[in-house]
Amino acid sequence: MDIKKNGSRPSSVASADYFTGTVRMDPVIEAPDPSRVRSVVVTFEPAARTAWHTHPLGQTLIVLSGVGLAQSWNGPVQEIHPGDTVWFEPDEKHWHGASPNVAMTHLAIQEALNGSAVTWLEYVSDEQYPASQ
Repeated sequence: MDIKKNGSRPSSVASADYFTGTVRMDPVIEAPDPSRVRSVVVTFEPAARTAWHTHPLGQTLIVLSGVGLAQSWNGPVQEIHPGDTVWFEPDEKHWHGASPNVAMTHLAIQEALNGSAVTWLEYVSDEQYPASQ
């Protein structure tokens, strides 16, 4: 058994290489091999969002608070709320983040394949992000 005490691992600021706006990440689990599970609580300030990305084994989001947005490539932007669960299939190109005026926090759960849990792609442009939501 390995217990990580609350407050024992610091929050981090998400990299501007992969996120637009102010985003904080709080680790939940990165299980040792042979497990592949990775999980983090991510808080997006209003209008903050990920870049487009994929996950080799898919990703589950559980919205904890606020109002968020999520979109798969060529699909409509969907509004997401506390209690909503979002599943992105393996290699499904997508992004997610906060709505323009309300912050959003979600729990992200994904598995790593050959040590990688995500492939980062291009930024979500201001034209793609629905500022009128």
